[in-house]
Amino acid sequence: MNKRRKQPSRLDYCQFLLASQVNYTMTYFAAHSQQWSHDAVKRYLMSESLSGKEVWEHTRGLIETSEQGYVVIDDFVLDKDYSQDIELVRHLYSGKEKSQINGIGIVTCLYVNVEQGKYWLLDYRIYDPDRDGKSKIVHAKEMLENLVKHKRLEFGSVVFDAWYSEMDLMKQVENYGKIYYCTIKGNRKVCEQTSFVEGERVQYLRADELLWSTTEEQSGKLVHLHKFPKGHTVKLFRLVLSDKRTDYLITNEVTQHSTQAAQEAFRPRWVVEQLHREVQQLTGIDQCQARLARIQRNHIACAFLVWNRLTFLARQLRTSVYALKQNLLDDYMKQQLRSPRLHMDFV
Repeated sequence: MNKRRKQPSRLDYCQFLLASQVNYTMTYFAAHSQQWSHDAVKRYLMSESLSGKEVWEHTRGLIETSEQGYVVIDDFVLDKDYSQDIELVRHLYSGKEKSQINGIGIVTCLYVNVEQGKYWLLDYRIYDPDRDGKSKIVHAKEMLENLVKHKRLEFGSVVFDAWYSEMDLMKQVENYGKIYYCTIKGNRKVCEQTSFVEGERVQYLRADELLWSTTEEQSGKLVHLHKFPKGHTVKLFRLVLSDKRTDYLITNEVTQHSTQAAQEAFRPRWVVEQLHREVQQLTGIDQCQARLARIQRNHIACAFLVWNRLTFLARQLRTSVYALKQNLLDDYMKQQLRSPRLHMDFV
């Protein structure tokens, strides 16, 4: 006879997140486990110290690498707008809400194999500058360094959006001999003069103030970014997406002569939005109500482990992660239609 355990394990907690459909709190887990109390679940989440390392351990054997592989760096916010007392919560801009909210910021590092149409989470960092003093750029640089020096996966390009288009990160990618594609904001100062003579006046303009010939619209133009080292040249492309939106894309692949090809090279950036959406909708990553940072961190790690498992199973069964999760209710629906627990009637 198995001895009753005092608290759940990592496997038990992840199984709960995998099975639950709408409620991912410790209280809900305890109420349905028939084995552990709320305090036992809390003790477990206080006893672990999980991070991106555990995610990598579960991912490393699954990744199908490619010389043309993409590394995508981005962040998202867990909405905690009514939970200001949680230790990790701070005021952050949410791309989903298009406004400032109270939440927990997470920086993610993703690997995309375009040929296979697959992607994997390599690493993540929780944005907590009050405790570790690190900016999102620092987290991104550390994850990229870890990828190159320790994980040693082959890849060709790094993509990120305008929030990460800072010189330190861009130079780091170049130092690793890799290509980057990233957007810049329209107010970013650039100069079409790419070679400088001592004493010569250099004129910088906002990217959205530049004039574009028909040829440059199709093939881009060489520019120098303000405050970058002299002689440092990048290729700038103007992407007219609609009457109300124009994006500006830069790359250190200065031999790139096609705006359309540059746009395609940046397209893997949007895969990370899919990961963020899936992990939020299917794992309850943003629904932990505990105040303590340790519990929040461990809950987040377990949620990513669950997403990783869902993705693996979905690929094996050739279905979607959403179908897998929703299909858990199939037996329940069949049973309720055969023998309803609540009976419908017309009074």
